[in-house]
Parts: sequence; structure tokens; C-alpha cells
Amino acid sequence: MLIQPIDYFLVAWFAVAIISTMWVGWDQCRNNPEPAVMKWGFILVTLYMGPLGLLLYVLADKEPRPGTHEQFTAPLWKQGVGSTIHCVAGDATGIILAAAITAALGLPMRIDLIVEYLAGFACGLFIFQSLFMKAMMGGSYRDNVRKTFLPELISMNAMMAGMAPVMSFLMMGRDMRAMVPTELLFWGVMSLGVIAGFAVAYPVNVWMVKRNLKHGLMTERAPGSRFDLQHAHSGHGQHGQGAEHHEMTTDATRPQLAAVTGVTSLMLLAGLVVPGFYVNLSLSAHDVGGSIMPRGMIMGFDTPAAAMRDMAAIHPRHVSFHAAPDARGDQALAPRIENGTKVFDIEAAVIRWHILDDVHVDAYAFNRQIPGPRLRLVEGDRVRINVRNLLPESTTV
Repeated sequence: MLIQPIDYFLVAWFAVAIISTMWVGWDQCRNNPEPAVMKWGFILVTLYMGPLGLLLYVLADKEPRPGTHEQFTAPLWKQGVGSTIHCVAGDATGIILAAAITAALGLPMRIDLIVEYLAGFACGLFIFQSLFMKAMMGGSYRDNVRKTFLPELISMNAMMAGMAPVMSFLMMGRDMRAMVPTELLFWGVMSLGVIAGFAVAYPVNVWMVKRNLKHGLMTERAPGSRFDLQHAHSGHGQHGQGAEHHEMTTDATRPQLAAVTGVTSLMLLAGLVVPGFYVNLSLSAHDVGGSIMPRGMIMGFDTPAAAMRDMAAIHPRHVSFHAAPDARGDQALAPRIENGTKVFDIEAAVIRWHILDDVHVDAYAFNRQIPGPRLRLVEGDRVRINVRNLLPESTTV
């Protein structure tokens, strides 16, 4: 349901993301000579990052003219993009799936983040690195797990260091619909988190490509395919005719590897821990129930869920009536007479009421007016009042 201005932006964003993803998928299959794992990497990242993924594909990977992919993708910054795309495609897929499942299960945010990290690391290492790259790297699956463990650990640490603060602050921010997987805002936060994770992971991926720890962009021209050229150009990361194995020998020293691993681990720790000083990470999606807090409401790391629900603004979804700008309250309510008894029908509901011509608020009201209707009675009247409660909570009249 579109109830906040951000919802309309997200509809447009995801519409563009879907169109961008479809175009990237079509162009990858028809026009770009690279391995399937990279094709799927760009497709997934474009789905997660929308037009930014499309921009990265066009600037860094899309072959401008037939036979030029090797030369076009040779610059180190483009190879770094390819390495980061491969990292984000696997890691973000695991993170997003875990986030949706843990939110649905009602796990606390701090547990949610840990599960997301483990799921992202497992998806990246065991599927996108060791499994999908096995044909290119050669050797057994177990050997590939061993070879890619450290590069994947470094990439995942940096990726999650960027994603975790975005998810923590926005999911526990003013609009807590961001914690509910059935809300569009949840997926908007995931998309923004992936963008932040990509930005943080990119520098270390450039370094790892330069040190031959990870592959960047690759070219695959299988014999007999539309990309098979009689005189294939050579280039960085080229995959030749699709049958070669890429045995990489890194020139990174152990102190360098230890330093980069240590720094990215500290970045990860900061990304997971620092938000806990500002927001309550012990809460879950079930605890806050998609509450929307009033503007300016101050919440701390120890604000309990019950207090948040009590202080929450009226949820726009509960508004059942929009009053006209010229509507007035305190209108006399005419009773109906039943066997000499005055009967008044009162309805309590959430309405949108204008306090100025161009300013409205959401409020609890009786009979769709503020103040509520006036009941005229005289001493000795027999009265019956029927109350219908449409509020999202119990009430007393």
C-alpha cells in the first residue's frame, strides 16, 4: 500500500530496476562475450542496485564493438568493478534472503545481522566462488573453497561493513515498516544497503585483482559461438576459447594479507557494533510491528518496543476517512427515537483532518469530526448510545 511519499519513489525505482535488469540480461546473452557467472553477476547486481548496476555494466563491461571486449575491460578500475560485481552478486543474495527469513521469524536485529553475514559469506564462497568458478579455475571443489576462502572473507567483511549500518539505522529509524519483508520499504533499504556495500567493497577488490587474488572481468569466446573470432584479442582476464583454466599466483605478501584482513574485520566489527549505541538492536520486526514514529521523536539504544508502539504516530494505513478542508467539528448529532428513547450512534475511527487549509493531521475522532459531535440532552431523557470502534486499539466512551 502506498501510504508515504517514499513509497511512490520506490515504485519508480524498482520499475526502473526491473527494466534495467531485463535489458542487461538481454544484452549479456546476445552481445557480451563473457562467462555465465559474470553474466548472472551483472543481472543480479542490476536487480539489486537498479540503474546504478546498469551504469556499471555499460561503463565497465559492455563490449562497445565486436572483438574489443578484452581491450575494453583491461583497465584496473574496470577489473575491480568485475571483481566487486562477482562479490556482491553472491554475498548480497545470501544477505537479502537471510534478512527476509529472519525478519519473518521475528529474530532480534543483532541476531539478524549475524545470520545475514554467515548466509552472505556461505553463498559467496560455496556457490559464486567455488562452484560457479570451478570450470575456469580447475581443480576440485574442495581446492577451490580453500583457494577462494581468504579473498571471499575480505570481500564479505567489506561488503557487510557497508550494508550493516544502513540496515540498522534505516530499519530502526522513523519508519519501521523497513523491518517488514512484505513492505516495499524493506526492499528499498536492501537496495540502498547493497549500494553502500558495493562502494565499501570496491577498493579492496581492486587491490585483490591487482595482486592476483581475485579474477576481474573475463572474456569467453567459445568455439562456434557468435563471439568466436578468428583472431581473438588478448587482454587482462581473458578466458580465451572457454577451455582454459586460470591458475592465479598472487604476489601479495603475508603481512599485506594479514593487514587487509585485519582492517576489513575491524570495519565489519564497527559496522555491526556502532549502530547499537544509537538504536535498539535487540528488537525484531514482530516487536515494533511496522510502527511509524512522529517526526523528531528521539529514540535511544535502550528504548523498549512497548514505548515505541505507544509513541508511534498513527499508521496511515488505519486512516478510514479524509475530511474536506472546510469540514467543521462539534456538529449537533440528531438522535433517532425508539420507544421514547433517544438513540445516538457513535463511531470511533482514524481520520485525516485539516487544521489549516493546506495542513492536515491524522487523528482519532468520533463520527468523522474534531471535536466530536454534540449530543443535546435534557434532564429526564432516556438515552442509548451505540458505539462502533474502528480504531486500531480498544477505547472507552
